[in-house]
Amino acid sequence: MSISSASETVFNPALLRSRRPEARAVPVPEHVAGGAASPALSAYTFSTEEVPVADRFDAWRRSFAPMVDLTRDAKGDFRGSQVLWDLGGIGFSRIRTQALRFSSRPAHLQCHPLDHWVMTLLLSGQCTTTTARTTFQARPGIVQIHALGRPFHGTLSDSEMLMLWVPRDFCRDLARTLDAAEFTTLDTAMGRMFTSFMIGLAHQLACMRVDELPRLMSATRDMILACVPPPRDRAEERGDAISGGLQERARQFVQMNLFNPRLSAKLLMRELAVSRTRLYRLFEPVGGVNRYIQHRRLLDAHSALANPNEQRRILEIAEQRCFDSADFSRAFKREFGYSPSEVRKGMRIGSPRYAETDLSSLPPEDRLGALLWRLQTGAKPDVAPCSMT
Repeated sequence: MSISSASETVFNPALLRSRRPEARAVPVPEHVAGGAASPALSAYTFSTEEVPVADRFDAWRRSFAPMVDLTRDAKGDFRGSQVLWDLGGIGFSRIRTQALRFSSRPAHLQCHPLDHWVMTLLLSGQCTTTTARTTFQARPGIVQIHALGRPFHGTLSDSEMLMLWVPRDFCRDLARTLDAAEFTTLDTAMGRMFTSFMIGLAHQLACMRVDELPRLMSATRDMILACVPPPRDRAEERGDAISGGLQERARQFVQMNLFNPRLSAKLLMRELAVSRTRLYRLFEPVGGVNRYIQHRRLLDAHSALANPNEQRRILEIAEQRCFDSADFSRAFKREFGYSPSEVRKGMRIGSPRYAETDLSSLPPEDRLGALLWRLQTGAKPDVAPCSMT
């Protein structure tokens, strides 16, 4: 990659094309560090070339279904390929795709809504995204940020890209920063530093060992904090930064107390040291405090029901999350559109039943969804990228 001026990046996607992994989980020779063997990372690939022509776009759409809904105008053959790395607390992928349209999946229609940020670097092609507040375009060499928990839609030309998935619980310090930068492009000098970081990451993953993941995650966190504009730079656009901090504290507290029967608006008021009016204003966009608490408990119950290693009865899972049997079944069906027993029996397509399964054992088109759900539920290696203080 060369720089023609201080304000414009000239992007050369050939920098990455010379190092494509083969279309399989790549076994890399083990490295020896400190006298102990440490395996290198595996790359998990999926290509529509491996699927019958008539089924290719449907398979591609299924791969991305947990994240976005994909459609296209063209008929017939479709070509797309994906190389995926599970980096412990984050996910990384290199993707080639033909032109298509994308849209976020409404939370009430999803069996397991995701709450990640996606940092995308186009290597070639063009992308236009529209939200309720803005429309922005991305060009090769500039990182764009999408929030999966928000509504959006857009178009993508024939493209090649790198994608970094950052779960909300990756690091509390990042939450306010990425919330403030959602649906923007990092079209600054510091933003182009992150472009270089993503390119370097794509080059080096084939050489990295598993024991290097904690340092990689720490470096990724530091690079995001350094290269993404801090919340105060967007205070007027994003509203009260103090409210954003309170929302994140409230979200963390709710998540840590899902099994606590005393979890309520009153307990949150005391934890956050805010008035009832202030608390209700914070949660008004998501339907109120009680609605948010119930939503998070139902999502957690869905994850447990979809886990093939979870053998407890549905009633026990419900009671642990402070529901009685009748209320749980009704609330669950209102939330997801199907019953808890359907999830337990594996009858729901796209349900996160693969969260704790080895990615190499899954159908290639299911691996991305399994990884994204794993990042959200915390079913990942015991790696701590930063303190949660």
